[in-house]
Amino acid sequence: MSDKKNFETLAVRTQADTTQFSEHSVPLYLTSGFVFEDAEEMRASFAEEKQRDLYSRYSNPNTNEFIKKICLMEGAEDGFAFATGMAAVYTTFAALLKSGDHIVSARSVFGATHGLFTKYFPKWGVETSYFGVDEVAIVESLIQPNTKFIYAETPTNPAVDVLDLEALSKIAKKHGVLLIIDNCFATPYLQNPIKFGADLVIHSATKLIDGQGRVLGGVTVGPKDLIREIYLYARLTGPAMSPFNAWVLSKSLETLAVRVDRHCENAYKLAQFLESHPKVNWVKYPFLKSHPQYEVAKRQMKLGGSIVAFEVKGGKEAGKKFFDAIKMCSLSANLGDTRTIVTHPASTTHHSVAEEDQLKVNITQGMVRCSAGLEHIDDIIADIKQALEA
Repeated sequence: MSDKKNFETLAVRTQADTTQFSEHSVPLYLTSGFVFEDAEEMRASFAEEKQRDLYSRYSNPNTNEFIKKICLMEGAEDGFAFATGMAAVYTTFAALLKSGDHIVSARSVFGATHGLFTKYFPKWGVETSYFGVDEVAIVESLIQPNTKFIYAETPTNPAVDVLDLEALSKIAKKHGVLLIIDNCFATPYLQNPIKFGADLVIHSATKLIDGQGRVLGGVTVGPKDLIREIYLYARLTGPAMSPFNAWVLSKSLETLAVRVDRHCENAYKLAQFLESHPKVNWVKYPFLKSHPQYEVAKRQMKLGGSIVAFEVKGGKEAGKKFFDAIKMCSLSANLGDTRTIVTHPASTTHHSVAEEDQLKVNITQGMVRCSAGLEHIDDIIADIKQALEA
């Protein structure tokens, strides 16, 4: 009998060591620091001659458990857990970049990530070149001698475009640069970028990993040497995940597969409904055959994910009427919740991105990003339908 465990089993059975109480459920370790037996143990621990928890800004049994689970799910050697998804994104970049470095990035990235590339990194001498989701063929031409890494989200936020991970990996390896992938929309259950050649994988655990809109969190996983650099930077700057959030998120991972299966089922049915609605211009969902990157999505992903993007006919005014008519679904900028959420990316998640740049990544004034929840699909469709007809 093989010792290799399936995804669901790893999610449920990977736990921190029990205490003298032999608890079945891992307890919360709500402590800022840890006690040493004597001066020598304290010295050896800080010199890293002895591996143990020192201070919860560095590590904690709860964060250790959460990281271990994500590493097993993603096929990574090591990782570090952060207070938020953007803390994971920023710290990963900052730890590995130096003044004069260059980034090649997909143009379609989260608004806050775009802000780092355009507002803050240029102040520190780091420049970014962009490629479109349908322009993977030009990525190689964008690489410069000082390029440090290629960065992409797939599926993208908010337009759920899909990038070819294997193609990006071949380019990155050919030129000796890193490939960093934000895997937030897919989760480790639906997609494992490392299997396709990515070096580092980032998640906003706030989304589907928590899945219930309760806590914030982020995580980066990858090879030990790269995570070591990220850990040392995080240890100094302090963006660590709290033990409480790590405990919640580790528990959430136990039901990730069950929840995401239902999210995907609902999202696919909603996308099919929207595709035939007369008041919708277009619909994008990775597992719809009409999706521009359908074949790539089927090759990389187990299922199509929880996010459906669509455009209401009539532009900004029609979009406003749609959102104002929503009754059951939540108007929120979050996603991956048990509750279905509808968002207007142009005025929320990407409001700081210039309109001309929004249009380059298919964000229009009538675009809606819908995060399909776990309610009954008939009720989700009924609310979206009555809002469209309003």
